[in-house]
Amino acid sequence: MAAAGVGRLRRAVSALLLRSPRLPARELSAPARLYHKKVVDHYENPRNVGSLDKTSKNVGTGLVGAPACGDVMKLQIQVDEKGKIVDARFKTFGCGSAIASSSLATELIKGKTVEEALTIKNTDIAKELCLPPVKLHCSMLAEDAIKAALADYKVKQGSKKEEPGKQ
Repeated sequence: MAAAGVGRLRRAVSALLLRSPRLPARELSAPARLYHKKVVDHYENPRNVGSLDKTSKNVGTGLVGAPACGDVMKLQIQVDEKGKIVDARFKTFGCGSAIASSSLATELIKGKTVEEALTIKNTDIAKELCLPPVKLHCSMLAEDAIKAALADYKVKQGSKKEEPGKQ
């Protein structure tokens, strides 16, 4: 008797669900509802994810975090002998805005000189991604990661120049 009741209940629920209007799955996903389409694009299709050889003299690594929200961002740059950033990679543990900010940051710095990359501000990233005020810390983290990677690269270049003098 109980099995018959369960069967009727399942049929009733199925009939109800079949009659209710359905939205495409794309419209139901949290990122699509809560984030701007540019953030969703960089979150769903992140650019330049990965790592570079941190021991290489021409690679700078920046590792930054935001204690308030728990986001952690590693951004690496590879610079050629002329001072141009030829590659950039990131790994981020955080929300969609943090991942999108990292992804966009790598796109913005590729092809720039070290000096040009220093001019990239969090406001450039926030504006491009249309970040709301509550998510501005994600773009600040990306700016900090860029600066940390550039600083690490410069430290390595300083030690590289000292090596010939030690002979």
